[in-house]
Amino acid sequence: MRSVLKTCMSLCLSLMLVAGCSQIGLTYRHLDLIIPWSLNDYLDMNAAQKDWLDDRLKEHLSWHCTTQIPNYLSWLDRLQGMVETNQVNEEQLRARTVEARQAIATISREITPSAVELLRQLNDQQVAEMEAAFAKDMGKHEADFVDQPLDKQIKDRAQRMEKRLNTWVGKLSPVQRDRVMQWSTSLGEQNRLWIDNRAHWQSLLVTAVKQRQAPDFDQKIARLLQDRETFWTPEYRAAYDHTEQAAISLITDLMPQSSPEQRQKLLQKIADVRQDFTNLSCLKGAKKNQSL
Repeated sequence: MRSVLKTCMSLCLSLMLVAGCSQIGLTYRHLDLIIPWSLNDYLDMNAAQKDWLDDRLKEHLSWHCTTQIPNYLSWLDRLQGMVETNQVNEEQLRARTVEARQAIATISREITPSAVELLRQLNDQQVAEMEAAFAKDMGKHEADFVDQPLDKQIKDRAQRMEKRLNTWVGKLSPVQRDRVMQWSTSLGEQNRLWIDNRAHWQSLLVTAVKQRQAPDFDQKIARLLQDRETFWTPEYRAAYDHTEQAAISLITDLMPQSSPEQRQKLLQKIADVRQDFTNLSCLKGAKKNQSL
């Protein structure tokens, strides 16, 4: 049960990245912090907390399956239509990006009450464990993405993007690989900006949880989960528009350069993702109940 929602979001948000919005990809990297049941990865939960969380998880999964997955299927249909009609352009990509953000915002609002209640239940030791786990997480991200010369960061970023694109459209041509490298170069120190922003948000969350008995705790957590943009660092905020535009420009340039085989592979991957959603047992059960 725990893997269903994460699998759905991973599939959908990975595809959103291919559709041209690296910011959506970055947002997905933060989902581990806005989905409350993943806190189990950051601290030891007692039996009562785990039982409570399992019950809430079942409720969230049922809600997600019956109300959100149908929207993902429609989103995939629109994406498929863009590819089939050669309409992978800036206007269409921005429209799909807005829809993707709305989907993430809807999930954030849905899980906020559970997150608030769970975080309030933590004891001081668990809060300390969470803070230490965040620090360890940040250290790993520093080592993986920042503690290296900028030219290597750019090269590695291009390789990661190329690998993701290979999954969806197949091997890139030399011209396409050059365009990916141009995209990565244009982002410069974006790795550092992203990690600093992530660390800033984690620090705000830990500070709020340490004051979890305060009368405004619910409101603080709700804002942190639902209004994340208001807590961006100034540097990250200043770079946001450029990063988004660079990603959209990359995809709009790559598609005209794509071969018939690449476009066919992309359409097949979209169909495969759609089938993965359709085959979810929870969705089948929901449809069956609606027909009764």
